[in-house]
Amino acid sequence: MRRTAAALLVPLLASVALVGCGSSSSGASANQSVTVSGSFGKSPNVTIPKQDAGSKLAVKTEIQGSGPVLASTNTALANLAIYVWSGKTHKLLDSTFQSAPQLVPAQVGLPGLATALKGAKMGSRILAVLPPKYGYGTSGNSQIGVSGSDTTVWVIDLIKQFAPSASASGTHVSNGGGALPTVSAASGTAPVITIPKTSPPSKLAVTTLIKGSGPKIAKGQTIVAQYVAVNWRTGKVFNSTWPAATTAGQPFAFQLGGQVIPGWNDGLPGVTVGSRVMLVIPPAYGYGKAGNSQAGIKGTDTLVFVIDILDAESPTA
Repeated sequence: MRRTAAALLVPLLASVALVGCGSSSSGASANQSVTVSGSFGKSPNVTIPKQDAGSKLAVKTEIQGSGPVLASTNTALANLAIYVWSGKTHKLLDSTFQSAPQLVPAQVGLPGLATALKGAKMGSRILAVLPPKYGYGTSGNSQIGVSGSDTTVWVIDLIKQFAPSASASGTHVSNGGGALPTVSAASGTAPVITIPKTSPPSKLAVTTLIKGSGPKIAKGQTIVAQYVAVNWRTGKVFNSTWPAATTAGQPFAFQLGGQVIPGWNDGLPGVTVGSRVMLVIPPAYGYGKAGNSQAGIKGTDTLVFVIDILDAESPTA
């Protein structure tokens, strides 16, 4: 389910250019007849009329939150329920309620969804009905079962927002070093990892660099994090969520206990929110003997991750 929800947020490039700087929801006809009931954070009850969808974008704030407005450069952690409306019928495509919320950029590529999120406050429930030209365009998205004539219906509960450079907020306790890598960083920038001229450890190593004051994270929770990753063998960064010269940067959300490599699942439980930790991950706890050729990782490579734990959310009941 989670992979589907993530894919739903990635439109075909053709659809992005179809709409300019927003649009009116007036004259939405059947689209304005879509209703939602239920409380924030709970699976919504959505009623879609048994008639053809209209051609206008329809956006409603079903629950008005009292939190800050979503900043245009930020990303929101949100629960989503998404329906596809085809002719006079509809079906649920995916829902993250009761499982794992997703990160949604304020400038999400679906133009109608970006319009719906503009000016929205945290704690709000937004209903957005997106005809093709405000969603996936006339090409649709076959990967997720949306045709070029389908309307999509979105219910979005906005939980929290995160800036591109959000970082650990706790107390500095270590820079690593010795037989392990040394980590340095200026505030709000990606940590710099320096690999020592020694062989890597054979076992998973977990080092707290900044100690957060938040609750301990646990398997099953959705974790929001920043990270930078270096290959011990090459000393080079092979992945990072931080802003850089060529990328805007965006925190990463994952469900602890299965959606990430074993070194994360084994090394992160018990870390407190607001912390920065360094994981030195032997091959068996990383990508195994197969490695990851796309990232230049061999089956014998040890990996170093410096991870900032920004938030942890438990599944809703």
